Amino acid sequence: MPPYAGPTTPNRGGDVAGTLRLLAYLALALVLVVLDHRGGWLNRARQQASLVVQPLWMVAGWPGQMARTLYDDAGTLAQLTEENERLRNELLVNSARITRLQTLAVDNERLRGLLGAARRGNLDVQLAPILDVDLDPTRQRLVLDAGSNHGVRVGQSVIDAGGLVGQVIESLPMHATVLLLTDPSHAVPVAVTRSGVRLVAYGNGRSDMLSLPGIPLSSDIKVGDRVVTSGLGGRFPAGFPVGTITALRPDDSRAFLLGEVRPAANLDRGRDVLLLRSVPSGPPIGTDEARPVDADGAPQADDPAAGGTGAESTPPEPRP
Repeated sequence: MPPYAGPTTPNRGGDVAGTLRLLAYLALALVLVVLDHRGGWLNRARQQASLVVQPLWMVAGWPGQMARTLYDDAGTLAQLTEENERLRNELLVNSARITRLQTLAVDNERLRGLLGAARRGNLDVQLAPILDVDLDPTRQRLVLDAGSNHGVRVGQSVIDAGGLVGQVIESLPMHATVLLLTDPSHAVPVAVTRSGVRLVAYGNGRSDMLSLPGIPLSSDIKVGDRVVTSGLGGRFPAGFPVGTITALRPDDSRAFLLGEVRPAANLDRGRDVLLLRSVPSGPPIGTDEARPVDADGAPQADDPAAGGTGAESTPPEPRP
């Protein structure tokens, strides 16, 4: 333990020096306040200092700004993704609706054509929907969603807005089978509307063509002539459009012509057909006016001197 040295004497020189420094600081502060009040130079100094410090503030604020930007971008991306998905679904739904409406419009137009053909020809017909189509080259059939319970009977002629389609060969209680004109086993007696020449049109397994074999070279037949049912055989009523002759060429024997006919009916399209219930009393469908017919129901030529001979050719024997 150090020895007691007695009472200490205060350092008055140090206190005076501190007081003088305080007074000097106060005087300096007072001078600066007065100068700043009168000249505003401290304000300018602060502005200059803020310009120097501003980049530091910007750098210090970058992390927070980046965080806010990322948060906003994430929210915007999620919102845009959701809206894009919603718009895509709406587009698909609207496209499906438009396609459906277009299909309905086409079906409506076809039905109008069928009903218009029935009205023009004063036909007693029955509308039957098509349930199935078989256009195999060796088998040309239609299955109708109507049968004997709906009044469909075997032998009924089937037509559409263009012309003859075929005939009913089987009638079940709920469904019926139609043999198309283009079936290889089908033949229909026809007559040329311009000259009255009678022929037989055969199916060949193609939905876009019928065959006219055995045409005599002396027959008054040209490309572009229309052929209709002649009424021979009593199976089909006379006067229904069958098609238009598109080609004529000699056969292998060079003794006869072989013709090609484009069917008037739309055999490969459509969803409905008409079943003929009774023989029409007015002009046949597909013709502008009724033409004179002979005792067999075949149309006669208007003027033999104008190119129509009025002669008829003997149809070839039906195929076995």
